[in-house]
Amino acid sequence: MASYDLDLFVIGAGSGGTRAARIAASHGARVAVAEERYLGGTCVNVGCVPKKLFVYAAHFAEDFEDAAGFGWQVGDRRHDWPRLIAAKNAEIERLNGVYRRLLVGAGATVIEGRAHLEDAHTVVVGDERYTAERILVATGGWPTVPEFPGNDLVITSNEAFFLEELPKRIVVAGGGYVSVEFAGIFNALGVEVIQLYRGPLFLRGFDDDLREALAEEMIKKGVDIRFNVVIDCMERNADGSFVVDLSDRSTIETDLVMFATGRHPNSRGFGLEALGVALDDNGFIEVDADWRTSVPHIYAIGDCTNTIKLTPVAIKEGHILADTLFGPADRRMDYDAVPSAVFSQPSIGTVGLTEAQARERYPEIDIYKSSFRPMKHTLSGRDERTLMKLVVDRKTDRVVGAHMLGPEAGEIIQGIAVAIKAGASKADFDATVGIHPTSAEEFVTMRSAEPEPAQEAAE
Repeated sequence: MASYDLDLFVIGAGSGGTRAARIAASHGARVAVAEERYLGGTCVNVGCVPKKLFVYAAHFAEDFEDAAGFGWQVGDRRHDWPRLIAAKNAEIERLNGVYRRLLVGAGATVIEGRAHLEDAHTVVVGDERYTAERILVATGGWPTVPEFPGNDLVITSNEAFFLEELPKRIVVAGGGYVSVEFAGIFNALGVEVIQLYRGPLFLRGFDDDLREALAEEMIKKGVDIRFNVVIDCMERNADGSFVVDLSDRSTIETDLVMFATGRHPNSRGFGLEALGVALDDNGFIEVDADWRTSVPHIYAIGDCTNTIKLTPVAIKEGHILADTLFGPADRRMDYDAVPSAVFSQPSIGTVGLTEAQARERYPEIDIYKSSFRPMKHTLSGRDERTLMKLVVDRKTDRVVGAHMLGPEAGEIIQGIAVAIKAGASKADFDATVGIHPTSAEEFVTMRSAEPEPAQEAAE
């Protein structure tokens, strides 16, 4: 048998790579991890974690306003953006240290620098060369900015986390969860926000009722949303502001333009192509059900592959892979009914099939839906509504989708996701006693299905 320096070399210390390295090392494998930017990857440094901290900061604006309805007198207030950035940076630095300690504590070696594959078992980092029986690529993704005149003047979410000061006006281009989240964050912090999306409605892939309801709520809160439009070109004014020309022949003057139009796989420049590792037309590393690439002993997980691009998914992929390769377990990843959240304002939580997906899969479905004003806003006076929705396969009575728009939607849907993963029926939901008074109880008190579209039209 060939002798190698390591049992596993991981390229990328993001969420998936770190979990794979830790679990493999805990099984006794000799493991090294190379990271060229920052420990924790996108999620910890320029993704989920700092973004959620920004959402918390932004939501205080409404909390202060709502307090008046409950008898509180809130005086003059202003937001200190540099102070938020400093606090965020300190927390991320702490988490970077936590990731390092977790890896080292598990017995893995952390190597700082960009890794390059010399052959199927050899990785070069700087002047050092390492051989490994298996290599795992977990390099994540990177923001994509389309080509147009002036595109070098824009920022992405990466830079948004380190702005020295808030602009007075910003254009946010994109229709995914990052764009709607940042549009809400900037708007709540007092920035004049225009959000642009090329399609007729943002958050493609989410349930249509949620998409429409979120658009209504964001507009109520002051976000100027413009659909069916893209940026044709932009240029800088003498005062540092920008002129943006749109495809509908309108023009916007703004202080900053942020693009959140998707991410591409960070798969180039590591030597994968030269070794014959297959990439698809979009650059995603092609893998089988066990995350094996087209080259034996080289694996890939997370956002550099074309699976569900969520941090918990990458973490579970890494865990299962390490258990399968080095532990007693041999299991497969189940991508069915993966829950997710959008930390928009109000937030979205969702699990399972959308109504449109369910209609394609099942002959007959039932839709249970409730829209209401949350109890808090009966006193705050805020004009914000919560939407809850269950999608049910009529033949089996199984709940195949649950969707929510409203405060703490992610927290509520996490529990609902367990029920759906376990195969709960609508009768199970009905038999569950609600927790009163909460918004969540609405999921177990919806009794009447909506009329079918054809039936509704006939009536």
